[in-house]
Amino acid sequence: MRITSVEVRACRRGAERFGASAHRTGDFQGFEFLVVTVGTDAGLSASMFGFAGRSAQGAGRLIADSMRPFLLGRDARDREKAWHDFRVADRWWGHLPIYAYGPFDVCLWLLGAQQAGQPLAKYIGAYRDEVPIYASSMVLGSAEAYGEQAAAAQRQGLAGYKLHPPGRSWAEDLAAHEAARAAVGPDYCLMSDPVASFNLEQAIRFGRELERMNYHWLEEPLFDEDVHALRELTRVLDIPVVGTEVIAKHPYSVAECISTRVVDRVRADVSWTGGITGVLKTARLAEAFGVNCEVHTSIFHPLEVVNLHCCAAIRNCEFFEVLYPIEDFAFGLAGELPIEGGVARVPTGAGLGMELDWDEIDRCTVAVFKGD
Repeated sequence: MRITSVEVRACRRGAERFGASAHRTGDFQGFEFLVVTVGTDAGLSASMFGFAGRSAQGAGRLIADSMRPFLLGRDARDREKAWHDFRVADRWWGHLPIYAYGPFDVCLWLLGAQQAGQPLAKYIGAYRDEVPIYASSMVLGSAEAYGEQAAAAQRQGLAGYKLHPPGRSWAEDLAAHEAARAAVGPDYCLMSDPVASFNLEQAIRFGRELERMNYHWLEEPLFDEDVHALRELTRVLDIPVVGTEVIAKHPYSVAECISTRVVDRVRADVSWTGGITGVLKTARLAEAFGVNCEVHTSIFHPLEVVNLHCCAAIRNCEFFEVLYPIEDFAFGLAGELPIEGGVARVPTGAGLGMELDWDEIDRCTVAVFKGD
């Protein structure tokens, strides 16, 4: 099953439902994304969404020019060799963004699962068929809005709710967390993700307040690369500290974070961690140290389904994360995410088990980079 074609679409979709406050830097204008397609001489092809940062056209051309010559002629089943070869090639001359390789690795896994006639999770080696789901907020305009949204997630039967607070002040962020706890009662699962808002002293104080309010975890209160401060924070707090989602070159870059307990739980996802291969490597490494690997949202629903398959194949992952409100991100699939109540159920069809919405993809396409 040799790779004969590689296509990268640059796509843009508006974000009409979101105000400026939805993105902390105030410039959330739309969803820029890629759609990668890998074709083979066996008559099989696979497609997947990819992250694109601020410019799908800029990222698409750069990534296509690097990945097309790298992949053409390879056996699509040689995923492990391709993953390691890319690591070497990227070091020597590529230096691509952390999101570059993920969709291509996903396509190789999908091709293998399609050829085997198996759902992706079963092809990997499933541990379960359903995963508890939690809602992950955007940045909201007031403390009351967080309370209202947390209560809405609870009414929907979702297993938990995570806040991304405004990050303008310690007091404002604390008020948002207090409002969410008041809205859902003392026992509903709440998490906090300040996205590197604090210094170490502030993070310790904030973590103590979250412990008082019975929050489930504190995620990325400091920058992921601030290893010394994170290790000290993890040491002094009882609430689990979660991190590593934006550190490049998993699993090697997070090995020290796991072995010396820089954080209590690590993060990985199929977009920013080198695809399914990178997620599995990170999760298995963490499991050997008794550490959870919590799969991070990949934003776009086709990628979220791939994340779900990974969650189903990983024992040391507690939740499946989706951005909330779910309907605001519901594009790219010819159907809805397979959510029933508080769980996400793994699709049972071969490969991804769901079809992409090609009409929507065509409407969003602004450029196509291809070669045979």
